[in-house]
Parts: sequence; structure tokens; C-alpha cells
Amino acid sequence: MGEFNMEDMPLPALFEQAQKIHLTATDSGDVDQEVVRKGCKALEKCDEMISKLGLFSTNETKEDISTTNLKYLLVPYYLGELTEKVAQDDRIQILKASQAKLKEFISFCEAMELVPEEELQTSAPDGPNSLVDRRALKIARFKRQRAAESKLLEIKERKERRGRSTKAAALSTPIEAGEEDVLDDDGEEEREAWFTTISLAVCKAFDLLEMLKKEEEMLRAFKERQSKDGNKEFYQDVLDDRAKRAEAWHRDAAARVQYTRPAEPITCATFAQDVLEGRSSVSQMHEHKHQPLIFGPASLVGGNPTSERERMAAQVFQPSHRLPTMSIEEAGLKEMEIMNTWQERNVKLMEEANSAWYKESRKPGPPEEDDEDDDAAQDKARAWDDWKDDNPRGAGNKKLTPCG
Repeated sequence: MGEFNMEDMPLPALFEQAQKIHLTATDSGDVDQEVVRKGCKALEKCDEMISKLGLFSTNETKEDISTTNLKYLLVPYYLGELTEKVAQDDRIQILKASQAKLKEFISFCEAMELVPEEELQTSAPDGPNSLVDRRALKIARFKRQRAAESKLLEIKERKERRGRSTKAAALSTPIEAGEEDVLDDDGEEEREAWFTTISLAVCKAFDLLEMLKKEEEMLRAFKERQSKDGNKEFYQDVLDDRAKRAEAWHRDAAARVQYTRPAEPITCATFAQDVLEGRSSVSQMHEHKHQPLIFGPASLVGGNPTSERERMAAQVFQPSHRLPTMSIEEAGLKEMEIMNTWQERNVKLMEEANSAWYKESRKPGPPEEDDEDDDAAQDKARAWDDWKDDNPRGAGNKKLTPCG
């Protein structure tokens, strides 16, 4: 960021510079600490100038604030976010300062009725504080954040389209005196954009505030434990030992993965049951063929009956119904094969029906031939009707009747 003199800059220019620094610091994870401190000083100067000018009052509502001053409501929020990114030995002091600015921003937005009612109910001392309520609140907050981001993007695209159309109209038709105000009259849209930005900042401020509170609690607990034990080197040695063991585990895993082949997926329910009950191993080649079960004594089941007596004795213990010859998995694979064949045949038939030679062979003949066929059919029908009138049904069978 370029150098700028904060003492001589007006409030709009100073806020614009601070906003650029804030955008750079939030978009990039690794930012220069000198730039962050410079942004904090610029925002503190903005906050001081806003207080001296008396731009906001607790007696006002959001409708009383002018559109040009709405953006200055974000100064405490920007300052809280940038303060959290300052690198300092005493991290707890940084967290406290950041939380103070975020709470100041939320409290002023609450006075301006810019905070949703559900956020106020949860933040109240006697509000719901169960895990279910907090989860529902986070989901609602995330939805509001996504809606605000979509609305800001829509407003930006709308302004770009209007700017392009205005530029094209200005090039084709000269602008008369007094039309500049009409073309640039987007105050309502700008006001809507700033209110949406503030709503988005409120959602992010609540999330950041919760995160900073948890971090402060963890640091305080760690400091208390460290003060009790008084052995900082011990903790560092433990952390180094854990890091070495994790690195060794990942290195060995990377070496093992070169020689490790994943097992084939089990597609047979019977083989899977055998693996679960310990009768088979996953690494074994699975060629499980389902044969009909044979019941009876071991002497008959294990051997091959040769005589008629042995065959009849073996049939005594068999069930009365027919046993399956394949498993459910094999039947499913067979049915899939049939369906694939049927689909391939349908595809060929459709291609054949849509081909050129099929359509040409189905083309109707000339209209003259159709007319001749219709006339011949009509003459044949008339001749048949005349013959039936001359020969009523049963007229030739009179001699066969007893009284004929």
C-alpha cells in the first residue's frame, strides 16, 4: 500500500484507504504486519473523526442516517477484524481489543434495529443456549450471509449493466442539460447495498466474536496450567515428540502404500458371511459356486451313490421342494445381462427405424395410385353388397330342411 498522510486527509478519503487495507488483509492469508498496523491507525483516526463530527446518535433510527454516512457504521467492524490480525506476544490483549470493537459495532447496529431478532434472543442472558438452538442459529446465520452475498452480487451486476447501457446511450445520443441527475440517480440502490453490507458484517461479526471468545478461553486455560506446572520446556518436548511420531507414521504409510493392493470387493453374501464368521479370509480367491444342498448321513452325502439302493436312500432325506441352483447375486447378474442385451437390441431397432432406407421404404406411393386402389375397393364392396341382396342368408339350403 502506498504512503498517505492521515492528518491531512478528509474522512471519505481516509475511510477509502482503510477499506482497501481491510480488503487486502482479509482476502490474503499472509499480510504484512506494517500494513495491518497502518490500517488499524487509519480506522482509529476515522473513528475519532466520526465522534468529533457527531455523525451518529442513539436517538436516530436507520432511516434518519443519510446514505453517504451509512458506510461509516462499518468502521468498528473493520477495526475489530484488523486488530485480530495483529501479531503480538500478548495475544489475549489483542483478542480483548478486537472483541470490544466487535461488541461496539453489534450494539450500535442493535440500536439502529439492524440485528435480527433471533440473534438478540440468543445473546440475551436468559436466552436459549442448548446445542440444538445454537446449531439452528448458525444455520439461520449462514443462510442470511449467503442471501446478503447474493444480493450484493445482484446489485453489482445491475449497476454494471446500467453503466454499460448509459455509456452506449451517451455515445449514440448527446446528453442534454439536466439529464445527468437522472442518469446518476441511484441513491436508493446505493442505500440498499450499504444496508446489505452491514447485514453481512453483522453475521460475520457474530461468528468472529464466538471464535475469539473460544480462543481467549483456550489461552487462559493454557496459561493457568503453565503457571501451575512451571515447565514450559516439557510441553515443547511433548509437542516435538508428537510431531516426530506423526511424521514417522505418515512416512511409513507412504512406503507401505506402494506394496499394498486393496482387496477385491465382496459381491457374494454367502462368502461375506463366511468372512464375518471366520470360515474364510478376504485375501482368498473367491470362486464360490452355489450347489444344491444335500441332506442325509455323511456316508451318503460325501460319496457318489452307484447302486439303485444307495440312490433311493439318499433321496429319502431330501426336501420335497426344488432347491436353488444359483445365489441371489448370480441371479441379479444374470438379469442385468439380459437387460443389457435387451437394451442393446432396442437401440439397434431405434437406429434402424431412424435410418434413411427404412423411411424411404415406408414412403407412400403417388396419390393417383391410392385413388385407383380406393375406387377398386369401393367397386368390390358394392358388388358384394349387391350379391348379398340377391342371395339372402340361407337361401340355398331350403332343400336340406325337413319341410323344404
